[in-house]
Amino acid sequence: MDKQDFSISPARRTRKSERLLLLLFLFSLPFVNPWVRGDGVGYYAFARAPLIQHNLDFTEDYRHANESFRGPRLDENNQPKAFYRTRTGHLENHFTVGPAILWTPFLLVTHAGVLLARALGSPVAADGFSAPYRITMALGTAIYGFLGLLLAFRLARQYVEERWALLSTLAIWWASSLPVYMYFNPSWSHAHSSFAVALFLWYWFETRTSRTLAQWLILALMAGLMLNVYYPNAMVLAVLAIEIARQYYLAFRTDLSVAPNSSPRIRELLLRHSLFAAVLLVSLLPTLVTRFLIYRNPFESGYIPLRHWNWFSPCFLQVLFSSNHGLVSWTPILVFAIVGLSFFWRREPGVGAPFLAAFVAFYLFVACYPDWAGISSYGNRFFVSLTPLFILGLAVFFARAAQLFRSQRIALVTAVALLTGFTLWNGGQAQRPHATNRGTRPPAAARKSSPALSVDL
Repeated sequence: MDKQDFSISPARRTRKSERLLLLLFLFSLPFVNPWVRGDGVGYYAFARAPLIQHNLDFTEDYRHANESFRGPRLDENNQPKAFYRTRTGHLENHFTVGPAILWTPFLLVTHAGVLLARALGSPVAADGFSAPYRITMALGTAIYGFLGLLLAFRLARQYVEERWALLSTLAIWWASSLPVYMYFNPSWSHAHSSFAVALFLWYWFETRTSRTLAQWLILALMAGLMLNVYYPNAMVLAVLAIEIARQYYLAFRTDLSVAPNSSPRIRELLLRHSLFAAVLLVSLLPTLVTRFLIYRNPFESGYIPLRHWNWFSPCFLQVLFSSNHGLVSWTPILVFAIVGLSFFWRREPGVGAPFLAAFVAFYLFVACYPDWAGISSYGNRFFVSLTPLFILGLAVFFARAAQLFRSQRIALVTAVALLTGFTLWNGGQAQRPHATNRGTRPPAAARKSSPALSVDL
């Protein structure tokens, strides 16, 4: 087999596939389900309470929640139980603030429209719970999910023919856990997370060869958004860790064959990386401030304490193969995406190594987390964050596998059949009774430490 060429080719860039993706997205919008339930109650509360009440009092959010969320938290008088009050007097809300940040521009416009409608005599409630707000929230989530797909498609198209980038985007769009959180559970954070990670990886890729100081600062803001949206996305920073290690290695080299100006000097690297860290810290203020207001500790996550994690007994195989939301057992198309990432690493180590490192770091993180199965989850929902990596990996796999066929037409037909089969598999899984409700509970010791631990990352 000839060596697969993954070099960048601008000639491959057209708008036809992007138009098709946009058209399919518009046709998919009827699937949007504008409800707030489960974890989404906490995520949406960070947008609704400041917008409507101008505070962080989540009492009404508790009261308007679905029964399985509301029941354990409210007493017989429909008042929040004292157990769910933190030492600051706030109601417990350990969910991230990032999705609220992303929803806010849409909700501000909706709120203005609702207030105008009420001034004209409409009875629609301006409480953040009425249909206009929920529909706006759901549409916003779908838009962010689509933008993440589009960025991932553009990244994959840099290295493979457009047909393979398009097919891989469609495959991950409909044959992974993403559509459940892009359409069915839009108040959860996973579609936002896939967008934030795609944005970070895309910008990192576009600026990796000659990143200016200003671009480092923009990258830091994107990294901050990524972490504000979803804490495990810190593992994606492994991409930067690999890049930075390589930069310092080149800067410290004494090989005379390397020109003096071929790589940044130590002082320049330290300046860029220090400013990146400073801007990243500033961009995390929404998380740090809300944690302080709710828990009186800016570094309190509200999740299972690190001392209770499975550091010495990670669930490596269960995360992949368990019937209880295993990544591969529930969404088997990701096997080909992971294999494709390994192919990409071998052929393009400059980009492939950081991307593969991000996947491995994320996998290790989830394997050590006590609730690795996600409790209430469709598939292993944590990995929805890595959607752009899976799209790239699957595109590379398709391109590599196409070499085994006598003609590209046969390869394309086979890939389409594969996409169709796994999409039908995914649809069948989603129709199973309680498909998203199977899971485990945190260990008793962990549950005692915080009332938040009945719901996980």
